[in-house]
Amino acid sequence: MTYPTEASKALVEPDYHALLNANLERVFNEREDGKRRAAIHELFSPEPTMYEPAGIVTGQAAISNVAGALLEQFGADFSFVAEGTAVGHHGMGYLKWRAGPANGPVIVSGVDVAEVSDGKIKRLWVLLDAPQG
Repeated sequence: MTYPTEASKALVEPDYHALLNANLERVFNEREDGKRRAAIHELFSPEPTMYEPAGIVTGQAAISNVAGALLEQFGADFSFVAEGTAVGHHGMGYLKWRAGPANGPVIVSGVDVAEVSDGKIKRLWVLLDAPQG
């Protein structure tokens, strides 16, 4: 019989930076519904929950609908841009971002905080920075 060593018991962490950047680029910046839904299927757990200031949505389709509506609301030139490197540990990661039109002012900024399980986003909190000015 073998017993686990401290090294073998070490938690294998997901690549928070890759996962949260993929969420920003492939979900919240993706205007084509089919590609966005495929990315959500790859990046999120089967029944994810997203918490945002306007409410709580559950399920991959609902998250896709929210992302699509945001892009439609703000126009073709609007996008989200990561600020810095996403970090995390023990199943929780975060990524700072800003959003607005290309070469234009920042309209909104904030942070995505994700609970990650089995390498996929299980729960996502979208926290917006307080308006400036």
